[in-house]
Amino acid sequence: MNFLATLRIALNALRVNKLRSALTMLGIIIGVGAVIVMIAVGSGAQAKVEAQIRSLGANLIMVFSASATFTGARSGAGSLQTISEDDAYAIARELPDEIQTTAPALRGSGQVVAGNANWSATFYGVTPEYFEAREWQIAEGRGIEQVEVNSAAKVAVIGLTVARNLYGDSSPIDQIIRIRKVPLTIVGVLERKGQSMSGQDQDDIVLLPISTARKRVLGATALAKSRSVGSFTVKVRQGVEIKEAEEKMRDLLRQRHRLQPGQEDDFNVRNLSEILQAQEASSRVLAILLAAVASVSLLVGGIGIMNIMLVSVTERTREIGLRRAVGARSLDILQQFLIEAITLSLIGGLIGILLGSLGAHLVGEFAGWPIKLSPYATLMAVSFAAAIGIFFGYYPARQAARMSPIDALRHE
Repeated sequence: MNFLATLRIALNALRVNKLRSALTMLGIIIGVGAVIVMIAVGSGAQAKVEAQIRSLGANLIMVFSASATFTGARSGAGSLQTISEDDAYAIARELPDEIQTTAPALRGSGQVVAGNANWSATFYGVTPEYFEAREWQIAEGRGIEQVEVNSAAKVAVIGLTVARNLYGDSSPIDQIIRIRKVPLTIVGVLERKGQSMSGQDQDDIVLLPISTARKRVLGATALAKSRSVGSFTVKVRQGVEIKEAEEKMRDLLRQRHRLQPGQEDDFNVRNLSEILQAQEASSRVLAILLAAVASVSLLVGGIGIMNIMLVSVTERTREIGLRRAVGARSLDILQQFLIEAITLSLIGGLIGILLGSLGAHLVGEFAGWPIKLSPYATLMAVSFAAAIGIFFGYYPARQAARMSPIDALRHE
């Protein structure tokens, strides 16, 4: 008997027993669907972390002023202004092979007023290097220029959240905003960055020249004399070991601050790359864990196929004996039952993909969770389903093929 005839007999057997075939496929449908949903959710979470990593910029180290202690109570980082613009520029100057650029910044907050509208936002006094360090592009207009830093010009670059809340769909370029009664001309709008790792809206921001923030907005005379800043961002060159650059930078700052051996640093250093890599690894483990849990459903579905196929072999014993009596070989019987098992697995897998894709979109829609459907995951789920059909279908098929034709015909 040729293969096509065996295939036709196997498919006809599945068509005749529709209910049994549907129940057999149910486990595979649920298993494949669960795998698709879990992998889509896990991949979406990982993609979200990767997007947040890209939004912060690559190879970044943050340096903050130290915390202060008053009557035994320790305040937060930055409560003492122990670092300065000169520290930031010295790092870029003294470590040119390791450091690409440094960007000092002064932070403040307040109401941003534009005509009759107002919005509470965080503002930063920055230098032109800030845009390079954060890899932050300009969506409209231009960035802050060095000549504006030198002259403490009254200009500002705003984030999309601020622009939307103050001007709606209108262009804010060349419009006047006021921060702490200081008028500032908007010269640019930043591209969207989205949320940070802590959930903060990075687009809810106003950037102005650091000299303008210090002298005009914050009005800090002491800060103006010392050129102190609350923090600065250090961008390490591509290919340089960040940990090594961090140690060299720390040693340089200790020398500049005349700290003795054993004396505690009067600044705080945070290696963002290590933190972000740890979070990325965590999201990757989550995705693998979700896929592993969902794969158990496929295993259960495979066992279901084996059980029902064994029952089918018992029920069709006389049919098997009759086919052997008219000339069918053991190989033909083996092929027939394997084809049935694989067909059930593949059809169940395809239905599972459709239901899983629909389920993943529903999760993303109603739960607000990012999803990412992967063609690789889909192919893997279908391949796994076919493999399950072969693996769990082989034993029942082998049992059917080894039956004695005489004993099969005598079976009641």
